[in-house]
Amino acid sequence: MKKTINSVLIANRGEIALRIIRTGQRLGLRCIAVYSEADARTPFVLAADEAVCIGPAEAARSYLDTEKVLAAARDTGADAVHPGYGFLSENTTFAGACEDAGITFIGPPASAIAAMGSKSAAKALMEKAGVPLVPGYHGDDQDPDTFAREAQRIGFPLLIKASAGGGGKGMRVVRNANALQAEVEAAQREARSAFGDSHLLLERYLETPRHVEVQVFFDAHGQGRYLFDRDCSVQRRHQKIIEEAPAPGIAPEVRRAMGEAAVRCGDAIGYVGAGTVEFLYEPSGEFFFMEMNTRLQVEHPVTETITGLDLVEWQLRVAAGEPLPWAQQDLRATGHAIEARVYAEDPDHDFLPQTGRLTTLREPAVSSAIRVDSGVTEGLDITPWYDPMLAKVIARGDTREEAISNLRAALRDYHAAGVVLNVDYVHRVLSHPAFVGGELTTHFVETWADDLARPPFELSEKRVLSWLAWLCQTRTPGSASPWPSPWQKTTGFRLGEPEWQPCEVDLDGQRHEGHYRLESDQRAALSFDDGEQIVQWQPADDRALSVRLGHRRVRLDSSSHGDEINVFADAATWTVRLNHPEVQQGAAVSETRLTAPMHGRVTAVFRQQGDSVKAGEALLVMEAMKMEHTLRSGVDARIVSLDCQPGDSVEAAQLLVELEPEETAE
Repeated sequence: MKKTINSVLIANRGEIALRIIRTGQRLGLRCIAVYSEADARTPFVLAADEAVCIGPAEAARSYLDTEKVLAAARDTGADAVHPGYGFLSENTTFAGACEDAGITFIGPPASAIAAMGSKSAAKALMEKAGVPLVPGYHGDDQDPDTFAREAQRIGFPLLIKASAGGGGKGMRVVRNANALQAEVEAAQREARSAFGDSHLLLERYLETPRHVEVQVFFDAHGQGRYLFDRDCSVQRRHQKIIEEAPAPGIAPEVRRAMGEAAVRCGDAIGYVGAGTVEFLYEPSGEFFFMEMNTRLQVEHPVTETITGLDLVEWQLRVAAGEPLPWAQQDLRATGHAIEARVYAEDPDHDFLPQTGRLTTLREPAVSSAIRVDSGVTEGLDITPWYDPMLAKVIARGDTREEAISNLRAALRDYHAAGVVLNVDYVHRVLSHPAFVGGELTTHFVETWADDLARPPFELSEKRVLSWLAWLCQTRTPGSASPWPSPWQKTTGFRLGEPEWQPCEVDLDGQRHEGHYRLESDQRAALSFDDGEQIVQWQPADDRALSVRLGHRRVRLDSSSHGDEINVFADAATWTVRLNHPEVQQGAAVSETRLTAPMHGRVTAVFRQQGDSVKAGEALLVMEAMKMEHTLRSGVDARIVSLDCQPGDSVEAAQLLVELEPEETAE
């Protein structure tokens, strides 16, 4: 039956809310945003035709409050609700409540969500349908003895997974029986916090699989199609970093078999709308059902890029009762697409979530080869309340190699300061020979951890680039030239020889004193304690410089904020002070004073004041941006103060535990 949809409320935030608004407005729909107090200034709120504040920053009191979202839909006269992904997108209660209220839910029926909402129930259903499954335990009995018995039957290593939800929450790898109970308890805590459901399942842990998923689409008239596949193997903490379509290196007959199996999955539950069936793919060509996500995926843009379809448009059309117009044989995948997720996190410090203000944000220019789905703008505060993903950069090419090259170039143009992002790390992954060669597994990050941890520039190189960035930032105000010229710094010249000028670089907590001499408008000599070197540059475009650094070319740009300069060298970013009287000393690391690594909430405390602890022993667990972080003792010691308890909200750098080393304890 055809439905009339004139207005749609987006029950989400950030880049996905903005992406849905853009398609909705293109189709002539009135788009309504709901937002928390923390998101009042964000781009999606400003882009909406109407916006309703539904509560404070805490998601449970705003975006996850079904009554508030439904009230906003009723009050604004919304015909439909699009849940995006995350939050309420796979909440059967919310989907059913929309149906009961006469509001179209842009997604599958509540019954289909329920069928796949529990990983355990879904696996049982797929087993009946003859879809290959990884050996495991999917039962309702959650008793520790049952887990121990089933673990022995399945064999180690095994994977603990939260039955509800996704995104890597409540997921643990266990390699021996001794670690099982502690990991089960940790997974239950994380699953309860993230999804309100501590139910777990166990699976055989495959050592070298790939994560390959199939995009499916169903209409309300019984037609199902697969829109090809994606590889999402490159992950950290079981969350995706890079996705690409189509998945490379898969035989045509296997690709077709996976697509057809994915359609059977949807048929089995009466699916309607966009969905994704995820498989574990082995080098042998075998594949095993993992789960079905009954919503739009974060990585849907790569499928849109190779098919030319707008999946959000077709979600809206299918929800209005339109049939799918394409036969399976009519669908074509053209070229290759790769997506990089931009996270507010520090990959060089265990991917720790980051907060702060984006003092600088310049995203890559959009073109026929580059797409940017972003939810942030310069000056925006990145808070600890939500997922750390801020944006996605998508590149296309006629070949995989061309798509990789285009994405690397785009990331070199992604300039952000004030908050540490993962852009440089993703660029390292894209540049790694194993990735370029298609050697993909879900353990890619761990396998190549040492290679990926290597910084792109040595200290001496950073020093040169920092100095040149300073020179760019101190050019004559109002000058049309974006690169340094000696005529803009006449104090560096006299008749005859150019004059040496003093230079002090405060970098990585250390002061480097030296001198520089401008020899032309594209050449200078730099002298520090380790000797003199020549640096040469030329304009790369209207903003950046192309710098000759040894045997390599580096794209260099910069911005200033107060008395600091943000250096953008290829995809790397750092902050410096030059010719400044104070050295910025890094915070001292203490083994006896454990402080909060970020703003967050304490979820578990394992010991008490006065207890003796061993080096490496877990003392407490914090949660921030939906991820758990365990704080451990650095030494054998006694706890002399414990300044937190479960449920406490703590600030970054707040003292939580103070230890007295065992050898000095009385």
